[in-house]
Amino acid sequence: MSILPGRDKLRTITFLGLPIMGGMLSQSLMNLVDAAMVGTLGSAALAGVGLGSYVNFMAVALVMGLGAGVQAMVARRRGEGSTTQLAAPLNEGLLIALALAIPLTLIGWFQAANILAFLTQDTAVQEIGTGYFQWRALAIVAVGANFAFRGYWNGIRQTGMYLQILIIMHVLNVLISYGLIFGRFGLPEMGAEGSGLGTCIALFIGTGMYVVMTLRNGRKHGFLAARPRSREIRAMLRLSIPNSLQQFFFATGITTLFWIVAQVGTSELAIAHVLVNLSLFLILPGVGLGMAATTLVSHSLGDRKPEEAYRWGWDVVRVAVCVLFVMGMPFWLAPHLVLGLFTQDPELLALGEWPLRVTGIGMTLDATALVLTQALLGAGASRTVMAVNLGNQWLVFLPLAYLAGPVLGGGLLTIWILQSGYRAVNSVIFALVWRRRRWTDIRI
Repeated sequence: MSILPGRDKLRTITFLGLPIMGGMLSQSLMNLVDAAMVGTLGSAALAGVGLGSYVNFMAVALVMGLGAGVQAMVARRRGEGSTTQLAAPLNEGLLIALALAIPLTLIGWFQAANILAFLTQDTAVQEIGTGYFQWRALAIVAVGANFAFRGYWNGIRQTGMYLQILIIMHVLNVLISYGLIFGRFGLPEMGAEGSGLGTCIALFIGTGMYVVMTLRNGRKHGFLAARPRSREIRAMLRLSIPNSLQQFFFATGITTLFWIVAQVGTSELAIAHVLVNLSLFLILPGVGLGMAATTLVSHSLGDRKPEEAYRWGWDVVRVAVCVLFVMGMPFWLAPHLVLGLFTQDPELLALGEWPLRVTGIGMTLDATALVLTQALLGAGASRTVMAVNLGNQWLVFLPLAYLAGPVLGGGLLTIWILQSGYRAVNSVIFALVWRRRRWTDIRI
């Protein structure tokens, strides 16, 4: 039996998944470039931006679930043969994004200093993280809108459209952030804080481009023409809220992980920021393939072909395992070379070497969970996804990480080994859930 699916299926997965993977990789590269630029300012700047970015992740996580909700509903309606109302879920998603973003932005802007003070006692890290997070908080509405647009374009299988805007947005982010960090192109020199403002500006530019593109191509599907209906809004909330809550608690878990690492030391916190961004370099393409599975599974269920939906899930998993194995090889073969792109500090390089090796190997074990999480969201099983992910993260991994790290003195490597272990357990559980096929009976 071949490791990869047949030629026709592989072509379909590649056609749908490659642009999404490209977008995810561009997002990862944006984070890595930001980390490399900020890393030249010292470990305090790297740690401050790291904490600020994951606090921001907590905030935007509450609107990120809209992407999966919009995508699942659009793909299901496309499978059912509906065309004139395909953009109705997008309209509802944009309305919900606006309603959620306003209070989140106000809390983020006015409470940033208190939040960062709770997470670290290092005043330099607090100051840098506060300024960075405040600028990022202003863009929460743009993040919610962009995820809703992404869900629409992925749902109608025109992933290349979304990819074009994403790449432009990321290139602008790097240029604007570089100018604001170092005072280039006539822009003020803001240091690490400039990275947050640069990202904020790029996100709003991306939203504007999405609006223009969707007005041009999506009016026939009802974009900004079909009035959001209360019944459809409730359906969108039923799909999106569990995923948003899962994303929120996952993001809160990462922030808690950073708090745990901060108890070990500032140097560990600084290199952990680099390690997490390098992890995302592998995770996000896996999620991208999973988003292709979201569309394929949801479309097949809408077409009343549950067996085809089941096979699509495993086919995409097999592709993801191969892709993540190849992409992770440099992490465990040449960790010093990879880490050297972000810091030349010998202490940081020594701290990060073995955790990065663990990351490169562990991502292959995580592939099944990354894909089947998204596939189950496409089937409407968002509550199951939330229960599995949050249960393992909060009831198993984080308590063990705190016990093994700060309490027993296991250090950063022990924490990273536990993290890879809990993700492998997630893969086993999601594989069992997928095999039981109870998700085939869910109606959205």
